[in-house]
Amino acid sequence: MSKVDLSEFKFDGLEQEAIGDLTELSQEDQDQLLMAGIVSDLGIRSASYLQMDQSTVHCKSTNDDVEIMDIKDALEKYDGLKEYFWTLVDKDKDEFTQAAHDNLHGGYFIRVKAGAKIKEPIQSCLMLKSENVGQNVHNIVIIEEGAEAHIITGCSVAHGTKSGAHLGISEFFVKKNASLTFTMVHNWGENVAVRPRSAGIVEEGGKFLSNYVLLKPVKDLQMYPTITMNGENSVARFNSVVVAPEGSLLDMGNRVIMNAPNTRCEIIARTIAAGGTIINRGHIAANCVPSKGHLECQGLILGNGRIWAIPELDGTAEGVELSHEASVGKIAQNEIEYLMARGMDEDEATSTIIRGYLNTDIMGLPPKLQEAIDKQIEELQMSDAM
Repeated sequence: MSKVDLSEFKFDGLEQEAIGDLTELSQEDQDQLLMAGIVSDLGIRSASYLQMDQSTVHCKSTNDDVEIMDIKDALEKYDGLKEYFWTLVDKDKDEFTQAAHDNLHGGYFIRVKAGAKIKEPIQSCLMLKSENVGQNVHNIVIIEEGAEAHIITGCSVAHGTKSGAHLGISEFFVKKNASLTFTMVHNWGENVAVRPRSAGIVEEGGKFLSNYVLLKPVKDLQMYPTITMNGENSVARFNSVVVAPEGSLLDMGNRVIMNAPNTRCEIIARTIAAGGTIINRGHIAANCVPSKGHLECQGLILGNGRIWAIPELDGTAEGVELSHEASVGKIAQNEIEYLMARGMDEDEATSTIIRGYLNTDIMGLPPKLQEAIDKQIEELQMSDAM
């Protein structure tokens, strides 16, 4: 992993003005947000949060069962959020967590009240607007007992912005019999360094479902979120679709720790190294029985890309059921020939295979977000890298 020098970025003095309505943004910025899953029509969202550079510029809930606010306001309202703030991520883990702790710019606090079934997604976006900006955020998500919600969070650069650094801390708390679907779409720039540090706790009967999509260039990304399943009959699932164009270095993966009986987890990653480098990690630890976990890493290399797949299974109790599949390779020639025999030329056949490989339909995404992702895949297919 390459070295990120935080002194190269501006971590102070880049505040932005508040925005009453997301339609006030330029059309270019609205388009950028859409490619990160964020829509300006708040009629199809239960709550919205937008941070630009080092300021929260928009924060609004249209559902009484969804509380959303700037993390600094939540810390003041809830006496420091002692049960949640910095309880799952160690502030001294590395220089990036220390920087986020010492100079907090913002981040979102989301609380879904007990028993609430939120139909419309909650959306949040962390955007780099200025060139060479450094952004520190800390996010807290609490899904109270019996509640259900889908959060779509997008990370993006503004139109024309190419360079920046994002340091993000996220802590998730899924209470008894609660369910959280968390969809993250990264739409960074070609010279952006990204250092998320995320962890979550799932209680009895809880569900944590994560969808992650990265199809655009990013210079340097390092992320390894950990979910700890402390409650019986809890479920965790990660689905990732990732592309690394030339110049992108991605060190990423997911980790699940099963600390209770009758727990299940699944980590599925599909990656394409289209000239870039991907280190694809996966780790499942099972400490109770019965428990079942499956890890699947599939990598496709196009051009001069490189993929390291590092699957790890750690069972500490007799009777745990853990499995993994890992494969790295190129598009099979017989698949191309099969489609060419049915009337496609080679480029069309290759594009069809890539489109199928990057299929996100299984994620159950909202239509607007699915359309945005499909558009990104089309752009990839037309790029020189493909």
